[in-house]
Formats: sequence, C-alpha cells, structure tokens
Amino acid sequence: MSEVFKLSKFVYKLPEELIAKHPSPERGESRMMIVDRKKGKIEHKTFRDILKYFSEDDVMVFNNTKVFPARLWATKEKTGAKIEVFLLRELNGNQLLWDVLVDPARKIRVGNKLYFGDDDLLVAEIVDNTTSRGRTIRFLYDGDKSKFREFLFSFGETPIPKYIASKRNIEASDKDRYQTVYAKHEGAVAAPTAGLHFTKEILKRLEIKGVNLAEVTLHTGLGSFRTIDVEDLSKHKMDAEYVKVGSDAVALVNEAKDKGKKVISVGTTVMRSIESGVTSEGRLKEFEGWTNLFIYPPYDFSIADCLLTNFHLPKSSLFIMTCAYGGYDLIQEAYKEAVKEKYNFFTYGDCMLII
Repeated sequence: MSEVFKLSKFVYKLPEELIAKHPSPERGESRMMIVDRKKGKIEHKTFRDILKYFSEDDVMVFNNTKVFPARLWATKEKTGAKIEVFLLRELNGNQLLWDVLVDPARKIRVGNKLYFGDDDLLVAEIVDNTTSRGRTIRFLYDGDKSKFREFLFSFGETPIPKYIASKRNIEASDKDRYQTVYAKHEGAVAAPTAGLHFTKEILKRLEIKGVNLAEVTLHTGLGSFRTIDVEDLSKHKMDAEYVKVGSDAVALVNEAKDKGKKVISVGTTVMRSIESGVTSEGRLKEFEGWTNLFIYPPYDFSIADCLLTNFHLPKSSLFIMTCAYGGYDLIQEAYKEAVKEKYNFFTYGDCMLII
C-alpha cells in the first residue's frame, strides 16, 4: 500500500535570506543542482552545464506563456483609499470584464467604483464578489475596443511575486527578467520560472546539438502559489488554468518516447500541462482546455524523463510536485543540501535538474 503524504511532511527550514530578491546579474548564470534519481546522487553545477546532459533527438518542452502587467493600483471612490487590483483573467472573451483580486478587500463591495491613473483616466465598477479577496470588475471604456488591452496594461506593472515586491521596489529590469526569452502567448500572471534561466544562445546551442525544442502553453495563475490549508492533500483544490498542448509538441514528444530518447520538462507548469493530456498507452495527446491537476505523492508520471525546476517554498504545491517526481527522501535531502550550500530560492533563484 502506498504511503499517504500529509501537508506537514512538506516542511523544511528555509532561512529568509536565501529567498532571492533579484535575479542573477546575467541570464543563464545561476547555479544548478543535479539530482540523479537512479544513483541517489547530488552534484553542483552551473546552468550552462545543462548542455552536457542532453543529446540528439532528446526533446525539451517549454511553456511559451507570456506574463502581462497584471498588478494595478487604484483609488476607491469617495474615500480615496489606495487599492491593489491584481488582474487574473478576462471573462468570456469580454476584455472589459475581469476576475481580479483586491487588497485590502474588506470594504470593496458590489457597486463601488475604482479609479486608475493620476487623472482617473480609467474607471472600473465592482459587479460581483467571487471570494474573500476576489471580485469581478467591469471597466467603463467608450474608446476603440481594439486598443483597450494596450490602454489597460499601460496602468499595470510587472507582477513579480508579492513576497519580493514587499521587500523592494519593482525595477525597470523586472519587465525583461520576469519573462522568458521565448514567451509568445499573453495570459500569465506569474512567470514559468524554470524557463527564466535560458538565453537565446543556450537555446541555439541545444538546437545545434540536435535537441528538439517543443512548446506548450499554460497560462500560469496564482493558484500554484496559493497557500495549501488542508492537511489531507487529496482535499486541496487547485485553481483551473488554461492549457494548450498542440500537434507539433505531441509529435516531437511521442517520437522521442518511441525512440527511447529523453523528454525534459522545463518547469512544473510544463509537467502539469503534459500530464493533463496522456493516452492510455502513456503517450502525449493534444489537449486544449482547463486543468486543475494537483500532483502530489504518490503519483505515476507518464511523459517526462527529467525535470528542470527552481527551489520552491515549504508547503507549496510546487515543492510537493518536485517531491513526487524526484522521490520524497531524495528531494528532502537535496533541499537540505541547497540550504547548506546557500543556493538562492524561489522565483529569481537557482535551479535543480532532476534526471
């Protein structure tokens, strides 16, 4: 009988100073821990060493989602209170209607109006309460609808995680560094962080080696980072996120599987994408829709032979998935080693390659 894992098992001691507040000075220069599941061995490398681990006809799968400037600041009508408005998703293709999080939320009620910009250039009305902090808002805009998204985003700032934003100001460099170099399809409010290490040069060198690069899309929401507040992991519900796995990625991945070549998942969002569309024969299939897949031990992975991922926070769904993939005891050991060796953790931190 499989061991039952509870939330309290996914705790480790993380000194606050190891949580990176800035990215490495140059993309591609982070440290990379290698965790070998078969040998139970841990090694210390740099990210550029990733080229040594893969060869011709292996397939590396990337999440090509693009982060949009989702964090806006507004003032509440009458009181003038400053309110953070975090855009989550456009509703039903209506770009004037959005699900958002508001903070502080206590006095933001249906019918209230929020004003954006120094001259109140944009106004929104609260039309529904969705959760304690969640609201649905309608932007009041009479201009050219084709230009509204650009207009809306002009009020936004790069949505680096709140933990980092609370420790320092958002900088101009975040706009570039909190985005992968291969980002294409706008829709994420959080970056797929394992991909932040790649440079165009490293991608080109992988291609020259004959490694095939496949792309899927998962528009990362805040659900991956939401606090898990149930001890029984089977009771935790992930927020649904849009995912698309197209025919090109399916063909490349399945050919690699058929040839006995490696498939590498670049990040936990890719892992969730490819595990959301698996055939009964253990092959990848085309998939477009919404996934709320929560991966926790024990879990039988079907597609990826390797996982590249950052170092995640205790009790997070990302850390739990990493333990499911790498093996609970080995990943716990790896994280203790990472703390001892002073690796950088979280969004802008170093990475781990599980082989």
